Amino acid sequence: MNVGVLYSRIRKDEKLLLSELRDRGHDVTKIDVRRQQFGLSEPPAAFEGLDVVVDRCLATSRSLYTTKFAAAYGVPVVNGPGTAQVCADKVQNSLALEEAGVPTPTTKVAFTKDAALEIVEEFGYPCVLKPVIGSWGRLMAKLDSRSATEAVLEHKEVLGHYEHKVFYVQEFVEKPGRDIRVVATDGEPIAAMVRSSDHWLTNAAQGAEVSAFELDDRARELVAQASDAVGGGLLGVDLMEVGGAGADDYTVHEVNHTVEFKALNDAVDVDVPAAVVDWLESTVEERADTTAGEVQA
Repeated sequence: MNVGVLYSRIRKDEKLLLSELRDRGHDVTKIDVRRQQFGLSEPPAAFEGLDVVVDRCLATSRSLYTTKFAAAYGVPVVNGPGTAQVCADKVQNSLALEEAGVPTPTTKVAFTKDAALEIVEEFGYPCVLKPVIGSWGRLMAKLDSRSATEAVLEHKEVLGHYEHKVFYVQEFVEKPGRDIRVVATDGEPIAAMVRSSDHWLTNAAQGAEVSAFELDDRARELVAQASDAVGGGLLGVDLMEVGGAGADDYTVHEVNHTVEFKALNDAVDVDVPAAVVDWLESTVEERADTTAGEVQA
């Protein structure tokens, strides 16, 4: 198949994916979105003849718009713009999980620092303030006192971008020094890992230690439900154990649409990029079969 890979920087994740695709004999076109021009009806030359496009853009804005254009041109894209739109915005992410009945931390949103302070006081300390757009744990704040909260809220209020005027406040979940990242394709887990740290943030990008995690039936059920809630695709589903390590229930705090998998690949026995390409191949094949059936009908 002819695969286009959208990127703005080639990281280890993209190198693993590109290597697996080429090893299987697929034709790969690397598409640096910084160099493209997107018309309303005519796709860039780089998009011609592609069977599927894989979105690996770093910047959220580029991911959202490029996937919209790809879909408008009739080029299958992973992940689709609908999934990207929901996952890129924490408010939409939380709403989708709540609507689907997936357990997720208690969350409230306000548009002024005074209203946000009332939410924090209602939740009690500590609680968490997150940017509505962002990844890798950046610009997240654990609010431990009223004075600290007032300072953080005031700083956000004077920042220029409108997104800082959306105060996304979430209850603090007493996780056991770790959370769980699951990489899944259309709700079917490829592999999972625990991310452990003494810091309250347990992102691998923040230096957390990672190790393989064996999913139980409840975790698998929630991964499938969370994937359906945001529209499916190649996703990273983040869970926290409710009641401490080894608990039999979880809360899903986020679903990621341009999931990184290099740390997971190093932590587990599963060949993650190979599993991703297996899924890509089956997805393209299913689409081709569906299209052929429609033509015959």
